[in-house]
Amino acid sequence: MIRRLAHLCLFTDQLDRLVAFYRDGLGLPVKFRFLAQDEVPFGAYLDCGDSTFVEIFDQAGAAKQWGGTPGPLEAGNRYGHLCFEVTGLAEEVAALRDRGIEVGPISTGIDGSLQAWTADPDGNKVELMEYTHGSQQLQLNGNSVRGLK
Repeated sequence: MIRRLAHLCLFTDQLDRLVAFYRDGLGLPVKFRFLAQDEVPFGAYLDCGDSTFVEIFDQAGAAKQWGGTPGPLEAGNRYGHLCFEVTGLAEEVAALRDRGIEVGPISTGIDGSLQAWTADPDGNKVELMEYTHGSQQLQLNGNSVRGLK
């Protein structure tokens, strides 16, 4: 069952500047950061309250971490995906598939949460995420999570 919007993902080529805007300008605390194997930060999770977040990735760092080729970033095309927090992810995925919606396999993200991916009819990415006891989003202290290759 979908509980709420969990996070909105944005891409940037100015990670520090964007994090500073949301952290210092809007007052959203950094919950945790994503670190590459070489310890270079390539993303941040900012806390909006009530288990909702803004997730920001450096586009080049994310491509280095997960593959792909960064395209040009222009105003208005930096949206990455939206994510819904769900309970019973396996059951939700099965129900969606029964309704004819294509959903990828369930996996564990580097933040410790279970996830599955789909897309809306316009091709916008939609993540379905179930928090686990190991999810960084639920930890009391902000940490850095390291990407694994």
